[in-house]
Amino acid sequence: MTTTARHVPPDAADVVIIGGGIMGLSAAYHLAAAGVERVVLVERGALGEGSTCKAAGGVRALFSDEINIKLGLHSLETFERFGTEFEQEIDLHQVGYLFLLDDEKDLDTFARNAELQNALGVPSRVIDVAEAKRLSPLIDTEGLVGALYSPRDGHCTPESVVLGYAGAARRAGARIVTGCAATGIDVEGGEITAVHTEHGTIRTASVICTVGAWAKEVGAWAGVTLPVEPLRRQIVITEPVPGLASDTPFTIDFSTSFYFHNEGKGLLMGMPDPVDSWGFDQTRDPEWLADLAEVLERRVPALGDVGIASGWAGLYEMTPDHNALIGRSAQVPGFLYATGFSGHGFLMGPAVGEVLRDLYTGATPLVDVSALSADRFTNADIRRELNIV
Repeated sequence: MTTTARHVPPDAADVVIIGGGIMGLSAAYHLAAAGVERVVLVERGALGEGSTCKAAGGVRALFSDEINIKLGLHSLETFERFGTEFEQEIDLHQVGYLFLLDDEKDLDTFARNAELQNALGVPSRVIDVAEAKRLSPLIDTEGLVGALYSPRDGHCTPESVVLGYAGAARRAGARIVTGCAATGIDVEGGEITAVHTEHGTIRTASVICTVGAWAKEVGAWAGVTLPVEPLRRQIVITEPVPGLASDTPFTIDFSTSFYFHNEGKGLLMGMPDPVDSWGFDQTRDPEWLADLAEVLERRVPALGDVGIASGWAGLYEMTPDHNALIGRSAQVPGFLYATGFSGHGFLMGPAVGEVLRDLYTGATPLVDVSALSADRFTNADIRRELNIV
C-alpha cells in the first residue's frame, strides 16, 4: 500500500482508539460528539474488515443476562432510528428472532429468561411448535418442544452501519486513519504516554482497545490482561429460494446453533464448526459444508436442493464465560477496552460506544457494565451468557 496523508496519524491525541469496527467507530463518534477534541482512530486495514463486516447482521435484545439485554435493547433503539440520525440507511428488517428448542429443560430456562426480558422492556414470548412453524415455514418441527420469539429483533447490513458511524464521526471532528496498523503502546509508571503505529507515533494519555479477536496482543502492549481467543465461524449465502417468505424471522436451532435469515432472494446461514477451530485462520473449510448439510436435512429439508452462491469465514472474539470485556484498567487507568463479545459485538456496538464515552469522560454509563471488567476472571466473579449462537 502506498502511504498517503490519510494513512499518517497526527503527532498527538487526547484519546487513540485502536480498531475500526463498529465498536471503535461508535466510540469515536460519541466521544467527538461529546466535545472531546482530539479523537484519533487507527485501523490497520479498511474500516470494518476485521469482524464487523463479516457478521451475520443480527440485532436483538434476546439474551439471558441483564446487562446484555440492556445493551442489546439500547442498541436496537439506535438501529431503528439509524437512517435518520446518521444519514445512512442500513436495510433494517425487524422480522423477529426465533429460538427453536428441542429440550424441555431449555424451554423452562428460556421461559424464565423471557420473564426477565419482559421486565426490561423486551416483548419476547414462549410459543408452541405450531406457531414457530407458521412464523418460519421452512423448518421441520420434528423433535421441537417449543420456541422463544421476539418480534422487535431482526437483522441489518453491517457495512452500512460502518459507513454511517464513520461519516458521523468525521463530521463530529474525529480523525480516522486507515491503512495504519498500531504496533505498540508506551507505558511509564502505569501511565500511557504514546501509541506507536507503522506510520508514526501518537503522543497520548488514553487508549481505547476495540480490536476484537486481536485484543489479547494489544492489551499486552500496555501490560493489561484481556482473556480473548479467536474462534472461526463460517457463513454461506444460498441461491434464490423459491417462495421464500419476506417476513421469515432470524431463526436459530438452539441445540445445534444453526441459524438462517433472509438475504436478498436467498438465505444467509451459519453454524459452528463441529470441532472448534481456534486461531486466526479464516479460510473456509469444505468439510464444514458437509456438516451443514446434515443439519439442513434434519431441520430445513426444503433447502436440500438449493445451491450455495457465496460464503466467507470470520472470527468470534471469545472469553471464558462468553460475555464481553468492557471497562478501564485498574493497573493502567489510561487504557479502556471493549472486546470479547463472543459473537454479539455487532449488535451491541451502538450502546457500547456510548458506554465507552461515559467511561472516558467520567460520566455514569447508560448501562452499569462494571461486572464486565476483565478483572472478573481473577476475582472469580464470572457471568455466563446462554443465548450465544
